[in-house]
Amino acid sequence: MISLLIHWEILAIPALVLIISQVTKVGLQSLHSSWNWKDFNAYGGMPSSHTALFVSITTVVGLTQGFGSPLFIVSGFIAIAFIRDAVGIRWSLGYHGKVLNHLVETLPAEVRSTFPAKLQERLGHTPVEALVGFLMGALLTTVFHFALLALAA
Repeated sequence: MISLLIHWEILAIPALVLIISQVTKVGLQSLHSSWNWKDFNAYGGMPSSHTALFVSITTVVGLTQGFGSPLFIVSGFIAIAFIRDAVGIRWSLGYHGKVLNHLVETLPAEVRSTFPAKLQERLGHTPVEALVGFLMGALLTTVFHFALLALAA
């Protein structure tokens, strides 16, 4: 019974954390603009859903398999790589998109029309967005894990 619960929660808890973080992101975004379901699948924004997901995976593996297990260590390194990518490379790409969009807007119309449509400007995350995603992933996963243990007992 406990083995089945562990396998189920390694799948279900991170999926639930991802959904909660994405809904939170869309809800916060709608405070600044109108509600848009397209935002549910958008990159960037508060909190970092990628960070919440990978921290949740790492946390649930640590809670179920042990914080010294090889699986925890591997999932931790994967989480670090994804968080670094979201805060570093993808954020830089979004910033470059913003600069390039501004430069293209300053060109004459006949030259501007030779360029593709606007580049995406929101691709990555600020360190604060990643930190909030980290905290959401770790806290929600821990709460859900112990709630499941209490229900199973």
